[in-house]
Amino acid sequence: MKTKSTIRVHVNGKERDIERGQNVRALLESLDLHPGMVVVELNRAILERDCYGDVVVEEGDTMELVHFVGGG
Repeated sequence: MKTKSTIRVHVNGKERDIERGQNVRALLESLDLHPGMVVVELNRAILERDCYGDVVVEEGDTMELVHFVGGG
């Protein structure tokens, strides 16, 4: 039996298929977001930035990403 290579998660209210086994840092980079400029809420808990590389995104996870933009 072949396992799926993608999983379905919710990112900012929209369903998205991502590569299985991705950590939060890899997901942010795949979305062209700089991990140091994003706050991540995963399943209603704010993640510490230094944990982004350690937390693997799982099927059905819900993420809210807040990206900071400079300017004036």
